[in-house]
Amino acid sequence: VQVVESGGGAVQSGGSLRLSCAASGDTDSTYCLGWFRQAPGKEREVVATFDRAGETTVADSVKGRFAVNRDNSKNTLYLRMNNLAPEDTAMYYCASSERQFIFSSGTYKLLCPETYTYWGQGTQVTVSS
Repeated sequence: VQVVESGGGAVQSGGSLRLSCAASGDTDSTYCLGWFRQAPGKEREVVATFDRAGETTVADSVKGRFAVNRDNSKNTLYLRMNNLAPEDTAMYYCASSERQFIFSSGTYKLLCPETYTYWGQGTQVTVSS
């Protein structure tokens, strides 16, 4: 599986960017797609996820500003980022994964894991004040 991000760059506070992630691989290995970011000196955090069935998650820190979309026909994940702030400065990574059996609510369910398997090289987003 190959994961390739694009669309990063440098913008001023309040600006917008759209990131794209192209994932090559079979249906199972690209069932879960997600955006993650890591700022200097900080741990990596999940930004948004979108599985093949349409289930999405968006981090509270970006809700209302970022939107995630997916085109299953192209195995491509998008992240539209509006009203960017300096604290959004980070390396943004796209990742892909198969679902895993995870114990949830008293039973095992096939879900997207917290740790994804296949990672891209990342694309830098820099927001200046």
